[in-house]
Amino acid sequence: MSDLIAIAYKDLPTAQEVTANLAEAQKAHLIQLDDLVIVERKDDKIKLHQPSLAGAGALGGAAWGGLIGLIFLVPFFGMAVGAATGAMAGALSDAGIDDKFLKELGDKLEPGGAAVIGLVRSINQEKILEGVKIPGELIQTSLTSEAEGPIRDALARAGAGAAS
Repeated sequence: MSDLIAIAYKDLPTAQEVTANLAEAQKAHLIQLDDLVIVERKDDKIKLHQPSLAGAGALGGAAWGGLIGLIFLVPFFGMAVGAATGAMAGALSDAGIDDKFLKELGDKLEPGGAAVIGLVRSINQEKILEGVKIPGELIQTSLTSEAEGPIRDALARAGAGAAS
């Protein structure tokens, strides 16, 4: 089961930077995301940006395809087929967050603001939270209030570090 976590940021470039950091964390196996969306509020218009997580599927598919290819003595063909299959599976598997919910959440943002919303399947919480360097505001989660505390603390520490 995945947990929903939504964090608001001052603008779209900040949210995109956070998304890039999450993609790197996913590559390092520190976090496993089922879905990731940036919601941007432009005055009275809400725009959804869905960064591709297909790259991770392609990488995993290439590894498995290469292994299978080695067994059958055609590693490059196996890697190519595995990468294509992994990318396609990643693109087609939108375990997704409901677009209506995302737009409702976007209505709550300040004009010019953006939020990163993720469905988190698993996380190395200690490593991820110690790496938070960009301040934001936790605006919605499916976590207990006790589990939200460390996230709020990490975001506040990042904000205090940015103010100094």
